[in-house]
Amino acid sequence: MNNRNIPQKTERRISVALRLTLAVVLLVAQVALVFLLSRVLKQHIAIAYTALELLAIVYAIRVYNRPGCSTYKPGWIVLILALPVVGLILYWLWSGDHQSKHLTLKKIAPPKQTPTQQEISKNNIEKLRCERPQWARLATYLDSHDFPLYGHTRTKYFAGGEAYLDDMLIEMTKAERFIFMEYFIMAEGEIWHRLSKILAAKAAQGVEVKLIFDDFGSMLRLHRESIEELRQAGVETQVFNPVHHYVNRLYFNYRDHRKIACIDGKVTYTGGVNIADEYANIIERFGHWKDSGVRLEGEGAWGLCREFIHMWQRMGGMLEHEHDFYRPIGHWEAQGYCQSISDGPDNNPLAVAEDTYLQLIAGARNMVYITTPYLAISDAMMNTLCMTAESGVDVRLMVPGIPDHKFAYLAAECYFGELLRHGVKIYIYEPGLLHGKSVLVDREVAFIGSVNMDYRSFQLHFECGAVLYGAPCLEDLLEDMDSMMEKSHTLSYEEWLRRPWIRRILGPILRLFAMWM
Repeated sequence: MNNRNIPQKTERRISVALRLTLAVVLLVAQVALVFLLSRVLKQHIAIAYTALELLAIVYAIRVYNRPGCSTYKPGWIVLILALPVVGLILYWLWSGDHQSKHLTLKKIAPPKQTPTQQEISKNNIEKLRCERPQWARLATYLDSHDFPLYGHTRTKYFAGGEAYLDDMLIEMTKAERFIFMEYFIMAEGEIWHRLSKILAAKAAQGVEVKLIFDDFGSMLRLHRESIEELRQAGVETQVFNPVHHYVNRLYFNYRDHRKIACIDGKVTYTGGVNIADEYANIIERFGHWKDSGVRLEGEGAWGLCREFIHMWQRMGGMLEHEHDFYRPIGHWEAQGYCQSISDGPDNNPLAVAEDTYLQLIAGARNMVYITTPYLAISDAMMNTLCMTAESGVDVRLMVPGIPDHKFAYLAAECYFGELLRHGVKIYIYEPGLLHGKSVLVDREVAFIGSVNMDYRSFQLHFECGAVLYGAPCLEDLLEDMDSMMEKSHTLSYEEWLRRPWIRRILGPILRLFAMWM
């Protein structure tokens, strides 16, 4: 039996390798062609080359003055000015002038909120204004962008991937109507084995099962045969943005980084956890894998279920029922409110996820605790963090002790100095990779989701999460953050200054090109 599997495994590796090789070869060919064209222009068409050099200066100024996130600008400006013709042509070729990317997603509106549902959201905002007036502004802002505020939602915080995945899989065994899943990484292993058995069994029972996974995040770890087995069992699957498509415009840079699992419309999960064994610490990668997630049960579960439906239909998928079929059924008594959000590159220059972070941090009166595995932030985010800390607010930033992307971590280190000088406390989680993405403010409001504090999450990726107001689970989040800090090393400004010279040299260079990391 094992011998028969060897040719299949070899074929899988060859297939994946060919797809990656094709993408790399096409990219290298583009860059080589641009350099060759630049050389030809310089040698034989001096007037045209000079005109392009002057145009490059104009474009560098244009990039600098464009609205939106400033993080991506230095990389393009340096490239255009250092290599005028090459940089300018690559800018045109890779659509640097148009950060809004539509891929092949259909331009359709998300499931509509009825006038009654809109009125309920407005009423919830007014209740929040009476209970926690300083956060009504954020809720109003998100509601204005079609993210309603829900009440009657039970919340549960998970301090690790183990508990998150166990709870989710157990809940899936109870599904009677549908299971929707959307994840950046789906990888074969123990978790996948448990999940695929449940999904196949539920599909056989007539449950509507739909799956979206990102190609770039999953292609090396989820084989075509595994997906085909699920499809034959009745599970519908869609692959987001195959890597070998759109290479001529770097569309592969735009990934579906969201984590959503919705069961029967009444329960939804989100956070930083993907479907892979390292997230449950079944296998070890980068030390102890510290993650987090949240479960929404009740009216608020519809927010992320709605986002899945929207993505599924934008990718060309069909539903078995009308939208109302997938809404929560029943009534839940619970404290607090929740607001699910989503964001993506086709919203640019609007950045709902980054705006949510900015409002949370700026609205703090006593404390802001943040966990993030990556840090590549705009001037606005840097200024907000520093200003909040200098205003006497206890601002704490928790980052990994063992990073999974070393170049990205070197770039992140460049931000530490200014943050430390202005009073932001930085904690290095020593046991391993801190992968959770969360913000807790004044023990009153929190964000938990898939959003990292970096350019890729704020501008390039499709992301999601939940803002929780006054939910009891915020105390569990605080307890978990306190536990993380107990296991962390507090970085001082003097220690940051003493970091090795190679890191001091590489960091600023890598920071310039954070958008490509």
